Amino acid sequence: MTYTPADWSEKAHRGDEGAVTVTACLVLVAVLAITVLAAQVGVAVTGRHRAQAAADLAALAAAGDLDSGTAAACGQAAEIGRRMGVRLMTCVPDGWDVTVEVVGRVELGPMGVREVRARARAGPLGDWR
Repeated sequence: MTYTPADWSEKAHRGDEGAVTVTACLVLVAVLAITVLAAQVGVAVTGRHRAQAAADLAALAAAGDLDSGTAAACGQAAEIGRRMGVRLMTCVPDGWDVTVEVVGRVELGPMGVREVRARARAGPLGDWR
């Protein structure tokens, strides 16, 4: 049997059937993986910002309550932290300044649960000139 150039072309392309489908599926899986990773990074960043906001507010509350004593001020910081979904780790008054550190939890889906930490200091402005 003799083959013409048209037969060779048809026979050569017969092995490529479905290659575009496989490539499209691989690209789709890659895009899906990148999307999930970007979403998880967004969740982690949001959790860190929430922990920082809780630390800032707890430090302000503690500094505002220092005239009632150290225990009352740190108790106020712990209560604010609890209401904002974080746990107060440290509360260190230094004169009229207070430094607090809080820790929160962020669920990252398939990457598990991670801790986020934040620290804030608050007190009177003082002489800044």
